[in-house]
Amino acid sequence: MTLSFPNPSRSFDEIRNAVRFTGHDGMFEVRFLVEAAALGFSGARGDADMAEARCLSAFDAARGSIHKAAMKAYANGRQSPAYMLTAADLRG
Repeated sequence: MTLSFPNPSRSFDEIRNAVRFTGHDGMFEVRFLVEAAALGFSGARGDADMAEARCLSAFDAARGSIHKAAMKAYANGRQSPAYMLTAADLRG
């Protein structure tokens, strides 16, 4: 099976300072996180709601390249409990 992203939902994980999203390999759900720093934010300081909104907006703008990076990471082997994507993953 190949990895797909049929569900466009994503959420901000304040503890990990990252955006969560999921992919699917057949019937299996695959969890991903992309660091806020990879989206151009060094930290979620100040207004937490504003930081969340900015990270989610940046994720939406870069969704295609994030999904490509997620597919590459997934092809490289299993990570548990979730694949963490960094700025290096989005550049490569």
